[in-house]
Amino acid sequence: MFFYLLLSFIFFILGLIHLNWGIGGKFGFNQSLPTKENGERVLNPKKIDSIIVGMGLLFLAFFYISLFGLFSLNLPEWLFKYGSWGIPSFFTIRAIGDFHYVGFFKKIKQTEFSRLDSKLFSPLCLIIAIIGFVIAFNHHSFLE
Repeated sequence: MFFYLLLSFIFFILGLIHLNWGIGGKFGFNQSLPTKENGERVLNPKKIDSIIVGMGLLFLAFFYISLFGLFSLNLPEWLFKYGSWGIPSFFTIRAIGDFHYVGFFKKIKQTEFSRLDSKLFSPLCLIIAIIGFVIAFNHHSFLE
């Protein structure tokens, strides 16, 4: 129960942060975007991009609450099965990174983003992945 609620809480908070950016909030926005060594952003998301990501993260929060059984999303069982494996797989890939700007194996390590990525963003992605895999192993057999 704890892992379902913890993961739901993490996704809920992350979703609210992204929605805040989508409506014009600035707290942490610049620090959350990868930059080149000269300070140029690698990504330049629009407000709608933040809203879409925020809604997706809120969906993931409800996905895990529903998987736990607190309420039903009335989605096909196959979506829960493959989603419970796919979500932590995605966050594992994010934690590993692109080998240049993001992730544990990035080359660019001297920017403000890269320092936060090493201390916070990539470890959080790894934690999400581990918790997600624990839930998947306990909830859905991979070979079913």
